[in-house]
Amino acid sequence: AAERLVQVIAMGGHADFGPSTPRQTDLLRYLQQRFGHVSCERVCSGIGLPNIYTFLKEEGFAPEPAWLAALLAGEDVDPTPPIVNAALNPAAGDDLCVETLRMFVTIMGSEAGNLALKVLATGGVYLGGGIPPRILPALSDGTFMESFRSKGRLRDVLIDVPVYVITNPRVALVGAAAFGFD
Repeated sequence: AAERLVQVIAMGGHADFGPSTPRQTDLLRYLQQRFGHVSCERVCSGIGLPNIYTFLKEEGFAPEPAWLAALLAGEDVDPTPPIVNAALNPAAGDDLCVETLRMFVTIMGSEAGNLALKVLATGGVYLGGGIPPRILPALSDGTFMESFRSKGRLRDVLIDVPVYVITNPRVALVGAAAFGFD
């Protein structure tokens, strides 16, 4: 039964992406042209950051820095770490990466808020995976929580719902071990 629960949770990322702003609607259209179906995973995961980055770059939001273009042109380069690092480094002054991360955090907040409403998660929502621990400053500036709570007349339902970031990189192993001892 626990294995089935993990599969169901993992498949939730493949639910449809529901934009909540005009720019997110443009992102949806852009990704539909490239992929057809656009799941939350296409915008709200490690692969989502490069998708948002490419959209904003091609939309002409801001120029791509030459150093980043050269780095991303390399073979077998995961674009997510350099995009995140540039976004979190104020000295880099990279507007494209900053907006990419801001849009990502907004989408993540909205989707987490949707989930909290769907399951009435009054005890809290836990953000796991590799990205949230790496972007703690971006999750802490208020953008995430504003998007999380931006649910119209149900905003008050989410006002007191806490959101936690799982920072233990071994949490999946701890959970598997606990399950094995039952």
